Amino acid sequence: MKSVLLIGLGRFGVHIAAQLNQLGHQVMGVDRDENRINNAMEYLTSAQIGDSSNKAFLRNLGIGNYDVCIVAIGNDFQSSLETTCYLKELGAGFVVSRSEQDGQAEFLLHNGADEVLYPEKQVAKWAAIRYGSDHILDYIELDDTHSIFEVAVPATWDGMSIGQLDVRRKYNLNIMAVKNGNNLTLSVTPNTIMKKENTILVVGEYKALQKCFHL
Repeated sequence: MKSVLLIGLGRFGVHIAAQLNQLGHQVMGVDRDENRINNAMEYLTSAQIGDSSNKAFLRNLGIGNYDVCIVAIGNDFQSSLETTCYLKELGAGFVVSRSEQDGQAEFLLHNGADEVLYPEKQVAKWAAIRYGSDHILDYIELDDTHSIFEVAVPATWDGMSIGQLDVRRKYNLNIMAVKNGNNLTLSVTPNTIMKKENTILVVGEYKALQKCFHL
């Protein structure tokens, strides 16, 4: 369980609060709008109404006591930038800030943010890959080139083993797991048989995946 300071309780911030709450973390919510605080209260351990671009206000929150500080402010980049900078100055161990443009991300990273969230861009990329193919059901980006993909088993693979397919040698792709509905099998071997009604989790580059699955 972590102690999280979440600043900005618009729609994006509330979604983060809800997920953190579901995972069992303690969340201190901050926003200048009392209505937003009230709307998010069911997901928060505690809350403060105030202006996070005010350094004195932030200092009174005891910034060093939080494991993670998330700046989820939208539509006010100046406030987001100032908040990010002050958090780091006041001893925040790890700061994650929301960005809405590429240029903003650079400023945030140079002024205290350890990582930047770019929800619109990240969701757009996910949607393009997910819905641009009939075979890819989901994916998780690992770095600039590698991802974990959930892919439908092609009908032509039905009854064949992982060893027979030999996708590691041919395409530099690794089959990590097999899914049958909600059941996940992690203990795959070269003898694991593919079934057309299943999906598989594959690690590798998207270009290699395109070649392998003829996307």
